[in-house]
Amino acid sequence: MDMDIEKEIDEQLEEEAAEQAVEEEISEETAEETPDSSKLENELAEQKDKYLRLMAEYDNYRKRTAKQQLETREAAVGDTVLNFIKIYDNFERAAETECSDETYKKGVEMILGQFKAALDKLNVKIIDPTGEPFDPAQANAVSTIEDPELGENVVAQVFEKGVMIGDKVIRYPMVVVANP
Repeated sequence: MDMDIEKEIDEQLEEEAAEQAVEEEISEETAEETPDSSKLENELAEQKDKYLRLMAEYDNYRKRTAKQQLETREAAVGDTVLNFIKIYDNFERAAETECSDETYKKGVEMILGQFKAALDKLNVKIIDPTGEPFDPAQANAVSTIEDPELGENVVAQVFEKGVMIGDKVIRYPMVVVANP
């Protein structure tokens, strides 16, 4: 039995000696490779930096392109709306005009409603500042009147309503200002 124990101890010592020899061999190889590994680490850091910069450039390009596409779309919609808004103005005038044929008047109002719905889908808002305080940044005053019933510097009448797409005004309203 003591022999078995001695044998086991000898085997363990031999294994430990072999492991230590392998570890020393590895540490010698690592010591020899240290300059190469730092070089590789530097190259890796450079490549990682290049990759991150490329990804940032691509992300900026993607955002810039999306913004340009949105601006181009809004400009195209704005140009188109400006061409059709005059027709809208005429339908609005026709709907406000007195007419003896109620069926005809109802048909004009229905067309005007469809026109408004189409403009809403394009995110187009009609600006009607009647009765509001005059803001020269939001409307063009083409005339003034004296009206004791209205307050000072109030929009009394709108000759031509304004048009907005989103937050951008593409046609400013033309108004008459009371009591400037």
